[in-house]
Amino acid sequence: MQGQRILLIVGGGIAAYKACELIRLLRKAGASVRCVLTAGGAHFVTPMTLAALSENPVYTSLWDLKDETEMGHIQLSREADLVVVCPATADLMAKMAAGIADDLATTLLLATDKRVLAVPAMNVRMWLHEATRRNVKRLRDDGVEVIEPDEGEMACGEYGPGRLPEPEAVVAAIRKILPGTGSGTAGEAGGGGAGTHALPAAPPRAFGARSPSPKGEDLSGRHLLITAGPTHEPIDPVRVIANRSSGKQGFAIAEALAELGARVTLVAGPVALPTPVGVHRVDVETAEQMQAAVDAALPADAAVLVAAVADWRVDPAASKLKKADGPPQLAWRENPDILAGLARSHLRPKLLIGFAAETGNVVEIAREKRLRKGCDWILANDVSGEVMGGDLNSIHLITAEGVEHWAEAPKADVARRLARRIADALA
Repeated sequence: MQGQRILLIVGGGIAAYKACELIRLLRKAGASVRCVLTAGGAHFVTPMTLAALSENPVYTSLWDLKDETEMGHIQLSREADLVVVCPATADLMAKMAAGIADDLATTLLLATDKRVLAVPAMNVRMWLHEATRRNVKRLRDDGVEVIEPDEGEMACGEYGPGRLPEPEAVVAAIRKILPGTGSGTAGEAGGGGAGTHALPAAPPRAFGARSPSPKGEDLSGRHLLITAGPTHEPIDPVRVIANRSSGKQGFAIAEALAELGARVTLVAGPVALPTPVGVHRVDVETAEQMQAAVDAALPADAAVLVAAVADWRVDPAASKLKKADGPPQLAWRENPDILAGLARSHLRPKLLIGFAAETGNVVEIAREKRLRKGCDWILANDVSGEVMGGDLNSIHLITAEGVEHWAEAPKADVARRLARRIADALA
């Protein structure tokens, strides 16, 4: 990130204090940071704090004659390599979506010709409100990168999605938007001065209009749905029906797709894996819960169903089954077929991909499964060895055109190869 110029807009909200750590991490990575502090943000952090951390002036008012003479909100909005709104409150994102320009922050957002990253932070009910969901969709449709908030306990005492992601996660998201370091950054802004460092002239672009995506951002604006991990079907309050899936391959695919700019929803069974940066994670336990989460995530441009879903469930006992009572009599019920159901859905993704974990006749079984399930591609692998829980995988990609045999490779490499194929298919 050496030499990159970040314009940081600090919105109102208790999470504004995390902007201080974000500035420190960005500067440690070699970036130059200029801050715009909104009136709401100034209730939580001071201009002096931000100026000391960034070693640059902090801008707060559209009506500061000195700044308008020497810098100007137009120049300020265009000399950065990236505009980051953190925290992005519900009010600020609503104004961004509507194109309102009633203060310095919203005016420069309307005037900028650079990419914009919004990092939301708000109460869970505000984040889930239909008006906010509509505004987020509008911003993403307009080309703004809106990362998903974290889920957890709020300052208000409620629990759910809406927490500001940790500064390290924000830095990782910035790195993905600005691949490479030091390119196109002549005229690095120094500390304390108010001089201008103009970039090569570019035609003005209205706020939200798409700018050309950097190399590698092939899935910008696309929604990808991933399932990963096992499902657990309860037998009683203690025991479950489970399998050995670790979720590693599915999580790697979600991360690789996010790296290509996709908005990724990851529906995860019970696994102990960290959430990939920039990925929205929904945790489930049973096959029926996974089915409901998949339905709720639609529509999607593509879906990759990697999860090892239990074929059967039982009616769980209300209390622990006792060994002394002898072998239990379990009434087995068939679980929903998530892949086949999605293939029949009126919201079927344009590209639907399944997985086939087999222990023999892998390619033949997978070919038949692709036709029977109605999906476009099947990725088949032999799990008779140490694939489940391991870090390596070898894949047979089965499509209508034939079979490709991928040599054994780390699951992260398999994921990146598949992500590129998906990007090509959706182009």
